[in-house]
Amino acid sequence: MNTTQRNAHTQNVQKQLPRHSSSKTKYPKAIIAILAILVLCLIIFRASTSGSQTAVFYSVDDAEILYEYNIDEPVAPASLTKLLTAAVALKYISPDTVFTVGTEQQLVPNGSSVSFIQEGHCLKLYDLITGMLLVSGNDAAYTVAVSTARIVSDDSFMTDNEAVDYFCELMNSFAVEIGMTNSNFTTPDGSDDLGQYTTTRDLLKLAEYALTVKEIREIVCIEQKYVVFESGENITWTNSNKLLNSESGYYCADSIGVKTGTTTKAGSCLIAAFRSNDKTYISVVTGCSTDADRYKNTISLFNEYVY
Repeated sequence: MNTTQRNAHTQNVQKQLPRHSSSKTKYPKAIIAILAILVLCLIIFRASTSGSQTAVFYSVDDAEILYEYNIDEPVAPASLTKLLTAAVALKYISPDTVFTVGTEQQLVPNGSSVSFIQEGHCLKLYDLITGMLLVSGNDAAYTVAVSTARIVSDDSFMTDNEAVDYFCELMNSFAVEIGMTNSNFTTPDGSDDLGQYTTTRDLLKLAEYALTVKEIREIVCIEQKYVVFESGENITWTNSNKLLNSESGYYCADSIGVKTGTTTKAGSCLIAAFRSNDKTYISVVTGCSTDADRYKNTISLFNEYVY
C-alpha cells in the first residue's frame, strides 16, 4: 500500500482533532481566562474518561504486523482482561471442575456486566468461562479467580480478597510467560483500577495465545449458548461481540471471536480474530469513543488488509 493510502486509512482510524481558528477577534481578558479554564477542564475530563486510541492488525500465519498505531502506549485493559483470567484458570484447573458461587460476589463492582450467577449456584469451570467471555460476566470472573486461587494455593480458608490477590499474582506471572512484558493486572475482571495497565502489543500476544487454548477458542466464536448449571438452573447467554451476530449491522462471516471491553478509562475496545483464505488474523482496537466505532475501525482494518 502506498503512502497516500496509508495516510488516508490512518485518518479513518485516528481521532479527528479540532483545528485552531485563525480569527483575530479580541475578547476581554476575563472572558479569555474563563474560556481557558473551561478548555483545560474539558481536556482533563476527556483524559480521565477515555483511553488512548490504539490499533493493530496482525497476520498470525505470517507472524507479521500489517498495521499499527500507538501499540506501545499504556492503556486500561477493560474486560479484555478476561481472556487472561480464563487462560490462567485453564492452565491449572480442569474445565470440568465444578465451582460453587460464593461470597466473592460481594466484590463485583456496582454497575458491572454480569452473567446472573448467584451465591449457591454450582457450575463447571467451562461454563463459568462461557459466561465470562460471552456476556463479559464480572460475577463469573470473581468466582473463577477465587476458586482457582484456593485450589492452586491449597488453602481453602483464604479470604475472598486474599484469593483475588493471589490469582492476580498468577495472572501477572503468566502474562510474562506469554510475552506480555508491559502489563500489570490487579483485578480478574478488568475493572478500572489504579496500577492496572497493558499495551495493545501485549493484548495482541494475549489474543494469539488465547486462540491456542481449545476451550477459549471454542467459546469465543459462539453467538449464543444455552447452559444448564450443575445445580439445576439454566440460562441463555448471547455474545456481546456484534461481529458474530448475524442480525447486527457489523456481522462478519469470517469472524471467529474474540472479546469486547468497555470501561471509563479504556473506552470501547475490541479484540477480534478472523479466518480467511486459510489464514488467521487478529485485530485489536482500544480507546474508541463509541461501541459503533470499535466495530467500524475493526472492519476497516479487516477490509484493508485481507480484502
